[in-house]
Amino acid sequence: MAIKSAGGSIVSKIAEVLVEPAIKQFRYMFCFNNFVQEFNEQKMSLALALYRLQDAVDVAKRNTEEIEIDVNKWLEDAKNEIEGVNRLENEKGKNGKYFTWCPNWMRQFKLSKALEKKTETLRKLEDNSKKFPKVSHKAPLQDIEFLPSEGLTPSESSKEAFEQIMKALEDDNVNMIGLYGLGGVGKTTLMKEVCRSAKESQLFDEVLMATLSQNPNVIDIQDRMADSLGLHLDEKTKTKEGRADRLWQRLKTEKKMLIILDDVWKDINLKEIGIPFGDAHRGCKILLTTRLKDICSYMECQPKVFLSLLSENEAWALFKINAGLRDADSTLNSVAKKVARECQGLPIALVTVGRALRDKSDVEWEVASKELRNSQFRHMEQIGEQKNAYSCLKLSYDYLKHEKTKLCFLLCCLFPEDYNIPIEDLTRYAVGYGLHQDVESIEDAREKVHAEIRTLKDCCMLLGTETEERVKMHDLVRDVAIQIASSKEYGFMVNSGLGLKEWPMCSKSFEGCTAISLMGNKLAELPEGLVCPQLRVVLLELDRGLNVPERLFEGMKEIEVLSLKGGCLSLQSLQFSTNLQSLLLMECKCKELIWLRKLQRLKILGFIGCDSIEELPGEMRELKELRLLDVTGCRNLGRIPVNLIGSLKRLEELLIGCYSFKEWDVVGTSRGGVNASLTELNSLSHLAVLSLRIPKAECIPRDFVFPRLLKYDIWVLGNGYSELDNEYPTAKTRLCLGEISATSLNAKTFEQLFPTVSQISFHRVEGLENIVLSSDQMTTHGHGSRKDFLQRLEHVKVNGCGDIRTLFPAKWRQALKNLRGVEIKDCKSLEEVFELGEADEGSSEERERSLLSSLTELQLSCLPELRCIWKGLTGHVSHLSLAHLNLDSRDKLTFIFTPSLAQSLPQLETLKIRSCRGLKHLIRENDDQSEIIPESLSFPKLKTLLIEYCGHLEYVFPVSVSPSLLKLEQMTIVTSNLKQIFYSAEGDAVTRGGTINFPRLRKLSLSNCSFFGPKDFAAQLPSLQELTIDGHEESGNLLAQLQVRPLYFSKIFFLF
Repeated sequence: MAIKSAGGSIVSKIAEVLVEPAIKQFRYMFCFNNFVQEFNEQKMSLALALYRLQDAVDVAKRNTEEIEIDVNKWLEDAKNEIEGVNRLENEKGKNGKYFTWCPNWMRQFKLSKALEKKTETLRKLEDNSKKFPKVSHKAPLQDIEFLPSEGLTPSESSKEAFEQIMKALEDDNVNMIGLYGLGGVGKTTLMKEVCRSAKESQLFDEVLMATLSQNPNVIDIQDRMADSLGLHLDEKTKTKEGRADRLWQRLKTEKKMLIILDDVWKDINLKEIGIPFGDAHRGCKILLTTRLKDICSYMECQPKVFLSLLSENEAWALFKINAGLRDADSTLNSVAKKVARECQGLPIALVTVGRALRDKSDVEWEVASKELRNSQFRHMEQIGEQKNAYSCLKLSYDYLKHEKTKLCFLLCCLFPEDYNIPIEDLTRYAVGYGLHQDVESIEDAREKVHAEIRTLKDCCMLLGTETEERVKMHDLVRDVAIQIASSKEYGFMVNSGLGLKEWPMCSKSFEGCTAISLMGNKLAELPEGLVCPQLRVVLLELDRGLNVPERLFEGMKEIEVLSLKGGCLSLQSLQFSTNLQSLLLMECKCKELIWLRKLQRLKILGFIGCDSIEELPGEMRELKELRLLDVTGCRNLGRIPVNLIGSLKRLEELLIGCYSFKEWDVVGTSRGGVNASLTELNSLSHLAVLSLRIPKAECIPRDFVFPRLLKYDIWVLGNGYSELDNEYPTAKTRLCLGEISATSLNAKTFEQLFPTVSQISFHRVEGLENIVLSSDQMTTHGHGSRKDFLQRLEHVKVNGCGDIRTLFPAKWRQALKNLRGVEIKDCKSLEEVFELGEADEGSSEERERSLLSSLTELQLSCLPELRCIWKGLTGHVSHLSLAHLNLDSRDKLTFIFTPSLAQSLPQLETLKIRSCRGLKHLIRENDDQSEIIPESLSFPKLKTLLIEYCGHLEYVFPVSVSPSLLKLEQMTIVTSNLKQIFYSAEGDAVTRGGTINFPRLRKLSLSNCSFFGPKDFAAQLPSLQELTIDGHEESGNLLAQLQVRPLYFSKIFFLF
């Protein structure tokens, strides 16, 4: 045995010393193509690593972070190595061209050896890219001292002003532009049009817009600008100075930048905000709007652009449209022209008055004309040039049909200037104020408020915002509203958003006040013993450390609405305010909560973000009229006494949210009841709105069923799930299950929710397929119809659910009707997303209605078994709204669209495909014979096309698609084996003498591509600014097809 072992060892040693090196030398001569393939694959892998790390670096730089030294060193080395492969590429090309049949063995030997060595260098470099613990770090703070839009009224004045501003923006010698004019003349609207045009024409790298108002809050302005830039202001930048410094650093990274400052009332210290300007940043231009020409002079604006009133003809045209007048109404038009003249060419007056008098009788028109001529505002000298505007807006207010709409309008003026007013806050104030005493529920009152808001928006007395749940008041409209509300008839006192630290001095007594608003201030002291016998609404914002005096509310016995933000409040101070119906305390230190029992008429109670509350008092059981309880954001709330919730029999809305109470009792455990349990919800026959988090499935009793709800936000989450959204569910029904197992849940629990759910999220749910299948079976066997199951579903998010194979089986066709967004990630068994079924499946109604017609966004990543996105016939899927498609890491997906489906993508804006190694075609060539193949394909709205690491993809689009790509702005294709971008399919023909125009393409990056299109194809690229070409064997042919204007390039790279 010892001899055998010794013999084996000797043979092994001989093989190691002699045989293996010989084989290696042999491979250098006869396996040249293998070395080439390994080299190409490794070069591509390194290029992708470089792109990805560079992206991370770019993001960090935009956030004013400093890049780690070793990361910068790696980037430099990687770029040098990629540039250094040119010689080997050339050598490889020569070897393949001249020595295919009679190779030069010595050259091939040397080149193989060099390729192997270079491949190993590239591999080590790529491996190192994965070892960085972090890419960047926060830069140390330095002292700044060392550092056609909707609503635009067409007129000669606005056209001239627009042209002046755009000309100044293009002038490198101009850096501060001022636009001035009367309030309501259209300055803000014109600025939005300038902003849109500047972005479209790509004059600047960044365009920012911020509203300042009469009492600008620097921190709010900094936050808005940081949000627009994607800049995170962390804990170290809480001070104004720290924020300014971070913003300054971030803005300095932009070469060309436009900052629009709207509604400026006084000289601005740009350095205080953090805006680099003048010598500090020559590429920064400021455009401001103001009512005061002097502001333009103080800020040294050149030019100063005046936006004048409309001419009489322009005013009459605008007025006629909004009043719904026809040329045939000759008699009415006579008086209408008098009314229009009273508006004196001011757009906001013309629009609001015109809409107020729409469909009114001749008599009402005559009355309106007289009222305008005799308006009280004409005698108010303090409002100066705006007298006519005030008169017109007051007339619009007077012509509101319902008193409740007028009161809703006046409640809006209680908020600070330029405030995005939450309609939910208005609803809670309106309920407490008794604005809708005739309704049966909070939801009914909410609908009434929304209806009034729509009326006010229709007549332009309120403005929309980016979200449906908030509205704004034009500052001129708010001024008029305050004038009306502060009259003796209403008795409002409005001092909101003024930055006050002391209680305002008032020339008149508070005895006649019915509403006081001091929102948006930081009051550091409060009076005691105020006598306000008629006061019904109090809105206050206090300094966090201020203790509310115990006797502050003693003389306010009629108070019905109290909203208090900040400060420290003992509920004992409210013991005499027994008329309170809406009590809203936000970020307030609350104590002695047992005194809540005195507030027997309370309908709405909110402790929002009150971290001092650890337990709700049992005395709350006495609040028999309570309809809404909101304790969202009370992070330390750990106890709700047993049966407290169940005893609130009239409760309609319970809002706990994700970050508040979650210690639900597990019914049936030996420890006995300490906290509230979910079973108490079934005692609330009026419950309609619910928001809560359940920390584990064990808290849900096996026989528990959620009640039928109008709105809900329900999270059943195990340990480790942190992706939470605490937004109030005003217009959605959302269900989220995370980090749980199907065996611990009874699908019947959710049977009342599935017919109405609009958003579903599943995160690492074991046995998801069983949950959904059992829910479907339960729904279709006596508990509802399959037609109702998931019928309102709009958004789906699935992450880490390994067992599911088909997300939307054919029997769930009804779930596709309203679907808007789908995101699926890391589902190892998923084979298909949408099973569309056969042509004869589904009801006649379902067959007639196009499936997936509402889908706008689809994101799929890390799905190794995915074979197709849409299974079955796609001919009945038409008129898709899909705008964004993002695919990443799917090895078995061979195509994305069928021809009939590709024809249904007129809205597609973004197409991103990464690491789909099995992908052969974007559009399947051999379509099902039963589907109709369209004659032509087009993507008229496509802006971004990105394809990376799809090794089997040889072509992208048929050449017939190219004329439709008029909006394409960015094309990045980084993949091996790509022959050309646009290929000739049967019947394709290149138009206009073989030249296709891509008028908006700014950034083009291609790797391993020999041709852009067929031989007779030429691409005209008049707007190209950045061109990257990498690894093209016949790069001359590719470049010859690209007709570019080199003088316009900002960046150009050739990495052969």
